[in-house]
Amino acid sequence: MASISMFKRKSKLTKKPAPKEVCNYVIVLFKFLYRIPAAFLFLFLIYLWSSSTTIISGNIVHICVSSRKLNDHYCLSAGRTQPNFEIPIPIINNSSIYLQTPNQRSNLPLSLLPTLYQDNGSISPESTVNGEMVMKETVEVVHDEADPVLMRNGENKDREEEIANAKKEVEEQLRLHRSWISENKQAGCEGRGVYVYDLPSKFNKDLVGQCRDMVPWMDFCKYFKNEALGEPIPKLGNGWYQTHQYSLEPIFHQRVLKHPCRVYNENAAKLFYVPFYGGLDILRWHFKNVSNDVKDALSLELITWLEKQKPWAKNSGKDHVIVLGKISWDFRRKDGSWGTRLLEIDQMENPIKLLIERQPWQPNDIGIPHPTHFHPHSDDDIMAWQWKIISSYRKKLVSFAGAARPGAAESIRSILIKQCNSSADNGNQCHFLDCSSGGCDQPEPVIELFMESEFCLQPPGDSPTRKSLFDSLISGCIPVLFDPFTAYYQYPWHLPEDHEKYSVFVDQEEVRQVKVNVVEMLMKISKKERDDMRRYIVYELLPGLLYGDSTAKLEKFQDAFSIIMSNLMERVTKMDSTA
Repeated sequence: MASISMFKRKSKLTKKPAPKEVCNYVIVLFKFLYRIPAAFLFLFLIYLWSSSTTIISGNIVHICVSSRKLNDHYCLSAGRTQPNFEIPIPIINNSSIYLQTPNQRSNLPLSLLPTLYQDNGSISPESTVNGEMVMKETVEVVHDEADPVLMRNGENKDREEEIANAKKEVEEQLRLHRSWISENKQAGCEGRGVYVYDLPSKFNKDLVGQCRDMVPWMDFCKYFKNEALGEPIPKLGNGWYQTHQYSLEPIFHQRVLKHPCRVYNENAAKLFYVPFYGGLDILRWHFKNVSNDVKDALSLELITWLEKQKPWAKNSGKDHVIVLGKISWDFRRKDGSWGTRLLEIDQMENPIKLLIERQPWQPNDIGIPHPTHFHPHSDDDIMAWQWKIISSYRKKLVSFAGAARPGAAESIRSILIKQCNSSADNGNQCHFLDCSSGGCDQPEPVIELFMESEFCLQPPGDSPTRKSLFDSLISGCIPVLFDPFTAYYQYPWHLPEDHEKYSVFVDQEEVRQVKVNVVEMLMKISKKERDDMRRYIVYELLPGLLYGDSTAKLEKFQDAFSIIMSNLMERVTKMDSTA
């Protein structure tokens, strides 16, 4: 982000141009503009207007130009302000675990800690966390009689112990979530009723109706066609759609409405579904200059509405579920102005929250797959796709579809891109699809690249998780992960605990320190190992990562939605048995 500030200078240091000189400047400028064809200038102004957003904050004007992804916003600021003023645009670091100052957790990514510790053993006083400048505890170093090496070793030991404890707690949460996995795949609906609240339309349908104005630079309406699956993609086959990564809420809603165990009498229900489109609610405010009260208004109205419902009062919401199509941090605002406070409200602690990226220490946050572009209608659709990708000729060893993060010091993407582009020395083993230039705007080139690749690099982006992870898996491309939070600590219902069955892990710190060349490392994995992993992905994992269409008739397979509903029923059943 660039910031342009105006400062008053002392008069004795300012040389005022003579009136004649000013006139000459104006004449030269006029002649230059006169030479520019009017049509060209007009088109340029239209382009600048259509691709930017102007935000006025106090006496500061910010012009923000959008990029491919919604979270990438580049701004110039002008006004009477400090040079380092920043609009609260979120920059979520490539994170693994989240901690607070010693013995407490917070939003600070643990993976940030190694770089925050400087040579003098202290933590840098400032860093950007979730787009906000925060102050962090400084570790005081005594330089006179103490041995600095011993002190640094002691600090490292404490930090390693804290990291180990944090990971242990995350793994305990995942074990709890896996204990809710249902073993009864063919359970009927007796005593397993699902009740769908008929919320006022302002909590869901009206939000979809705001699709043209949801973000300033694009029309979301095309993504809500076909019950939010988007427009069909005939080139890729039956069941393929232009599905947006933030469309999970209406997609899930449509499936629940047609669930075979849906009941219309709340007294016959075991599970209660709250169809609030919280992700779309906050998305419409991300780039508008509104107060936090405005952003939180609908969330607070939802709580007020729920508290008037008898089923909610009966179990304090413990048998209720809400699906949110954005990452957990977008709903956990504590300070600053990014996101809402929905999941920080006390009444939202008990319900199960299903999210595309969960908060690591919240037992009722459960990660579920991002929606992909493939939404099968039948078992035959799935089997036809399995055969297509298992027999696909994979002429590329490695591929990476993404973009560099030049503004994120912690990002390893630039290193990976350099290693990939340097693979010419090894017979062009790696192919880089640059998403910054629009190469990934359409799903076809991405899916086709993954279908002809053995391995797909999946470094963290704006947050640890990536939709691209699921695109690679359903294309039979073995994902290469660099952060355990991209998948291993996220999706206990859909990915196995033994992650070596379906992925390759490379510590991002080793990449950052250039201790490993990822392409060369992957070249050493045998064809048999690759084929074994791919068969596991295609035949064991793939069906459970897909969201079928709303009328899907699946008998041989359980898709992502079916797995979720079975496990939710198991969870509330176990809750009743322990009550």
